[in-house]
Amino acid sequence: MKIKNVNEIDITGKKVLIRCDLNVPIKNGIIQSDARILASLPTIELALRKKAKVIIMSHLGRPKNECYEKKYSLLPIFEYFKKKINYTKVYFSNDFSNILPIKTGELLILENVRFNSGELKNDEILSKKYSNLCDIFIMDAFGSAHRKQASTYGIGKFVNIACAGLLFMSEINNLKKALKNPKRPMVSIVGGAKVSTKFNILNKLCNISDTVVVGGGIANTFLAINYNIGKSLHEPTFISKAKTLINKYNNIIIPIDSRIGKNFSQNEPSIIKLPSKIQKNEEIMDFGDESIKKVVKIIEKAKTIIWNGPVGVFEFPNFRKGTETIAKAIANNTSFSIAGGGDTLSVIDMFSIKNKISYISTGGGAFLEFIEGKKLPAIHMLEKHFSH
Repeated sequence: MKIKNVNEIDITGKKVLIRCDLNVPIKNGIIQSDARILASLPTIELALRKKAKVIIMSHLGRPKNECYEKKYSLLPIFEYFKKKINYTKVYFSNDFSNILPIKTGELLILENVRFNSGELKNDEILSKKYSNLCDIFIMDAFGSAHRKQASTYGIGKFVNIACAGLLFMSEINNLKKALKNPKRPMVSIVGGAKVSTKFNILNKLCNISDTVVVGGGIANTFLAINYNIGKSLHEPTFISKAKTLINKYNNIIIPIDSRIGKNFSQNEPSIIKLPSKIQKNEEIMDFGDESIKKVVKIIEKAKTIIWNGPVGVFEFPNFRKGTETIAKAIANNTSFSIAGGGDTLSVIDMFSIKNKISYISTGGGAFLEFIEGKKLPAIHMLEKHFSH
């Protein structure tokens, strides 16, 4: 994989358009977590220091029909940047086709790209319009690298120079470190709701890891091979595929006991049960204590850890223990650990372990597809520019 990075290109005095991933949770106009913004800052500040004319664009949420919706506006992010980057002028434009010229060392933030007609369909006309905004395009939104959209992929066809930002390069380098000649034992923890969305990644991780721990709805689908698991979240149509994985690999760890409840609610009390004892009106919502102990022992010995997803309904206090204990065990292991995925980031925030994870990926789907070995469209686009 050969791609140019921003440090290899002279951007001084140039108009640079940076595609960031500023898709942060916003509630009533207030940013709930600025993790993705902070991850994007190094590239933006580098461009400002080098006296480029800096324009940034990003998506936020999933607005309907590519139309303006106030709750998905980047205005709160503009307000954030005004305070954070208070040493230069910061502007905002809700119309990318009619922007005011900015001076070197100044910053312009464009409104949500998903308000633009043709963004999601990778429309060529829109891609060309984006390219007309800049001399150099910097792709720094690793979290959107797996999407073939106008602002992440299509623009590459029309710009003269495209390169990767600092965050994008950091993501790739750290993922490669975890995947190529990892220190062993290598342990992967995969949680989340669906086996179907993570079947290929599980297959890949089972192949390269010494141990793969499954949690959440994924683990329930594995448990459903041999047990009646009541009304637990699982995928009946994927039980046979889960069975093929269990038969193919002997390194998959599934829970030996679970915390169950009768109602999916905040204050539901938890009871620990063996999978064989679960009733029709009960559902698995977390690991039991024996499962937790078993997994913690595995994590303590690990030299490389890949972590994607919580192992239970960590939002509910009574079903948090599994995710919390495992998260803290990963944090306390001083070997190389890499974590990614939206819910994983929420867990890291909740238990304040950010500084104890070696690398936190901003990518969800992109993180998984890269690990799976898929060629991400944005990387393909940047490779083409390298060979020009």
